[in-house]
Amino acid sequence: MAPHRWHHAGAFDDVLSLADVDRALTGAGLRRPAVRAVRDGEPLAPSSYSRPARIGGSTVDDLVDVGRLLDLFASGATIVLQGLHRWWPPTARFCRDLEVALGHAVQTNAYLTPPGAAGLAAHHDTHDVFVLQVAGTKHWVVREPVMADPLPRQLSTVDSAGAQPVLFEADMTPGDSLYLPRGFVHSAAAQQGVSLHLTVGILATTVHDVLAEVLALADGDAAFRRSLPAGWAFDAERSAGAVKGALADLADWLDRVDPAEVAGRLRDRFVANRTPVLAGQLLEVAALDAVDDATLVRRRPGTIATLAPGEPLRLRLGDRTLALPGALEPAVRRLTDGHLHRIGDLADLLDGPSRLVLARRLIREGALVTGVAGDAGGGDG
Repeated sequence: MAPHRWHHAGAFDDVLSLADVDRALTGAGLRRPAVRAVRDGEPLAPSSYSRPARIGGSTVDDLVDVGRLLDLFASGATIVLQGLHRWWPPTARFCRDLEVALGHAVQTNAYLTPPGAAGLAAHHDTHDVFVLQVAGTKHWVVREPVMADPLPRQLSTVDSAGAQPVLFEADMTPGDSLYLPRGFVHSAAAQQGVSLHLTVGILATTVHDVLAEVLALADGDAAFRRSLPAGWAFDAERSAGAVKGALADLADWLDRVDPAEVAGRLRDRFVANRTPVLAGQLLEVAALDAVDDATLVRRRPGTIATLAPGEPLRLRLGDRTLALPGALEPAVRRLTDGHLHRIGDLADLLDGPSRLVLARRLIREGALVTGVAGDAGGGDG
């Protein structure tokens, strides 16, 4: 695919706004590496914008010093908020919805750039990127790739990236989006006023990941654990013969590999890394005793819930797997189908005490939320 640009009706303030950044920086007690600073394409020393502090009985040395950080910003430094998908709830929900839609991991950073300043030097990312312009104007230069579809270890130098032919230049304004497939070289600089944009990184599972997973299975076969013959390193014919024999064994072994097993391992890893976004969970746990047959519940938005039938029944919720009696499968499947349900409506499947115990357990584990109308986000297995 090629890079392209389009305009969104809004300025993405529901995901992150300039006011949100102000609140996060000035009132959230942020620590590195959630924040870093860059000037003219080079990262600034962390000591220039962080300080030690006492938290409880411990001393930390990475608390962001907001005053010094904003002084750097005023003198031309770009402030980078890293890993927003982990700590800013609206962005986390946005990323989780994207993950469910795409089936690939998503990460998000934000770049706050003062007028006329440049952020990072020309470079390419090893993942696809969506740029969402939130505030101000930023001028982007997009260049041809140094290589097609680079893997994480395949980075470019500033010189090689900056020498690539220019594909196009664009001024991004609030509501503008830019798609950059991995490998395409890019750089950006703010124009008039303060610029804020989000970069949404799509960490796609690749064919190389499939091959790596297959190779990880090979250690279960003794043929791939044997040593090369003595003297192989000093005998070209012997070493080539050893490699040829290993490849022949591999070709024979690949015929016996179950593609469904490899695909299942990749799917399990993806789901296991999708930890639930637990906004409001403390209030849900505090109100568990009030849950009764009249309570409305649905699957927590953005949660991936996969069921493995059997005894026990296993419900995978990203960071945890619940083991439940197999007979509960119909009730669990209904409660986690993404639609709104009244607990009392499970009367055709479970008696009163049993359905309350099940619903409260799923609420406590973060699989369900209470009293929310509308369709749920998330995916089913």
